[in-house]
Amino acid sequence: MEGASMGPSEASVAMYNLKDAYSFWDVLNNSPVWQDRIFHALAALYGIVSIVALVQLIRIQQRVPEYGWTTQKVFHFLNFLVNGARCLIFIFRHDIQELTPEIYQHMLLDLPSLAFFTTYALLILFWAEIYYQARAVSTDGLRPAFFTINGIVYAIQIALWLIIWWKPINTLVILSKVFFAGVSLFAAFAFLLYGGRLFLMLKRFPVESKGRRKKLQEVGYVTTICFTCFLLRCIMMCFNAFNESANLDVLEHPVLSFIFYLLVEILPSSLVLFILRKLPPKRGIIQYHAIR
Repeated sequence: MEGASMGPSEASVAMYNLKDAYSFWDVLNNSPVWQDRIFHALAALYGIVSIVALVQLIRIQQRVPEYGWTTQKVFHFLNFLVNGARCLIFIFRHDIQELTPEIYQHMLLDLPSLAFFTTYALLILFWAEIYYQARAVSTDGLRPAFFTINGIVYAIQIALWLIIWWKPINTLVILSKVFFAGVSLFAAFAFLLYGGRLFLMLKRFPVESKGRRKKLQEVGYVTTICFTCFLLRCIMMCFNAFNESANLDVLEHPVLSFIFYLLVEILPSSLVLFILRKLPPKRGIIQYHAIR
């Protein structure tokens, strides 16, 4: 009987704690001071990643200036642009929130996401080329396929923006978010397909040398990180589309925005840049001049 009398008290404490947690969440979301702190933190993190990518690009250019714009250089340059753009968006978020019509706000938030997709699709292209070259299969169609897929994705997204601009109804906004969730899912499985194939191919070769073991680990780590990143983006974009409380559009939920951008862009970019930090040799084998 004594145990039964404890039930209501414990339930009351649990309800109080839950209510207190929601209250704390609301305080962070609705406090201008905390909003500024959170978005300034995001801007600082994106700025750091952007600077790291730029420094690495300069180091690579100094090491192998004779090769021009290699895949490796383009990859780091796109990382610099994407993270720099995100940094500026969060710095000038008050101005962005005042833009009308609202479609401008969606465009400014979505453009870096599209560029992020292109940046890491370039890594998939590079791995696909290595895989097919190692199997003596022609790679002539890979680069046209890369540009075609990116062109289709950008064309559909621009068309959706224009339609929303012309007729701003909620269904079209949801469709735009679901489309990008689908693009993210496509990227996740492309990483799993080509990263997994390259990993298994490298695993079949002798791994006595330190360099070969390191390359195997590199492909495995980057595949896992990028697959997880794009899969998380897909899931969170679906929640964003159908759940008002998970809305990430123009910066109505700073805590959720911080978690989202940290998990799907900042942390993956930082880890991948760290893993691929090795510089190409000054006078080395051309086939490995891209993304090392």
